[in-house]
Amino acid sequence: LSLLEVSRQLAQDIAEKIQERNRGQRGGESSAKINVAIRSSLQNLREKIDQLRELLLREVSTHQITQLEGDRRQNLVDDLLTRHKQLEASYRNEGPEPDTTRSSLMTGGVKRGVTNPWLLEESEETRGLGFDDLRQQQRRIIEEQDAGLDALSSIISRQKQMGQEIGNELDEQNEIIDDLTNLVENTDSRLRNQTRHVKMVDKKSTSCG
Repeated sequence: LSLLEVSRQLAQDIAEKIQERNRGQRGGESSAKINVAIRSSLQNLREKIDQLRELLLREVSTHQITQLEGDRRQNLVDDLLTRHKQLEASYRNEGPEPDTTRSSLMTGGVKRGVTNPWLLEESEETRGLGFDDLRQQQRRIIEEQDAGLDALSSIISRQKQMGQEIGNELDEQNEIIDDLTNLVENTDSRLRNQTRHVKMVDKKSTSCG
């Protein structure tokens, strides 16, 4: 975060130097010396942007910050890279003269009067916190997420156990139903036999008159 602030200040300094060079050229002054300083500053700015991208990739890959925070910072780095390209074009006299107002620097010179997007995008929870505080906050968020995952895992385990118990109960009920079915079939078979015997006795009794 401190490197981002330094890079934004460097971009503002470059814009001011380009304006100073352009004013000198219109007055017929030599711009060789200031052009050397601008080229050096542009190279320095590009190196800082590359360093920002590497640091951001490392923090995201090692989970030092959340993915949402990583996306937010990536947008800021992209804006700074766009500003670098615009400054290069202005330096080569291929673009409009850069605006040195701070709001313009933070938005790539597209809109005037827009406040720093870092402040617009920064949440109330992180505003005013230092690097160590932010890292502790991210660590706390990760710990809370881990605790939530543990709780979810415990709930899933209980549901799995309940499912197994329900399955066992259904197996026992199926066994009882099977036993009842067999008992009914045996009783029905005996009833048919007894009914047949009664008919035979009745028939013999009738025939013996």
